[in-house]
Amino acid sequence: MALMSMLVDTSICIGCKGCEVACKQWNELPAEIKGFSGVSYDNTLALSDKTWCHVGFVEQGQTPSADFRWLFVSDRCKHCAQAGCLEVCPTGAIYRTETGAVNINPAVCNGCQNCVSACPFGVVSLNHDTGVANKCTLCSDRTEIMGREPACVTACPTDALVWGDRDEMIALAEQKQTRLHSNGVRASLYGKDELGGLNVMFVLQDEPGVYGLPSNPQLPQRNVPAGYVFTAAGAVLLGLAAAVTFRNRPSQPETVEVKEG
Repeated sequence: MALMSMLVDTSICIGCKGCEVACKQWNELPAEIKGFSGVSYDNTLALSDKTWCHVGFVEQGQTPSADFRWLFVSDRCKHCAQAGCLEVCPTGAIYRTETGAVNINPAVCNGCQNCVSACPFGVVSLNHDTGVANKCTLCSDRTEIMGREPACVTACPTDALVWGDRDEMIALAEQKQTRLHSNGVRASLYGKDELGGLNVMFVLQDEPGVYGLPSNPQLPQRNVPAGYVFTAAGAVLLGLAAAVTFRNRPSQPETVEVKEG
């Protein structure tokens, strides 16, 4: 099967949260009652073990003002080519499908949370009710078994979410960039090369950080070898200091046992 990807065009996302609802419905995820957050009109706030798709709201400028604008982004697991969660999973519960999705087998997950720490996007969460890690699956049951689009893509009313062959999605993103640039709108493609290539890519109208995306995502475990070197060096220095201290300590008088009688 071909490598498939999702393209998120933030320039035509209207923040309707239809993708969130579709994701909840298809994956039978419970609602999260968080109350009024006071953060724009977004009460979901973030991805979690019960929210696998989240539409972020970003307000720029002051209201009322001609400079004010909304930025929306439909976010989820990026299904990285270099997937930190997959690399650190000790049980083999995390695997890659034929179309490139990175998924979790709940029957094999032991709840160690290594994947939670290893994800540079913070999308993996532990479900404390089941004791296993959860995240977006890119609707592999729909796309690979039923031959359909992900539920969020089907529900999007503006075609801000598009699903297809990854090379075709990159070409489409470049066309969108050209169109936006010709209209004087800033635009960039995020996900083409990051972490070897993401299978969820974004056409952004501002810096990645504005949307809560790291500008240069890194895998934490790639720094582990260097950490081992510093730890080993520290252990050697500590051992040498202990040896010097032992050699320089005052000698103790010999104790002579006195026998009675």
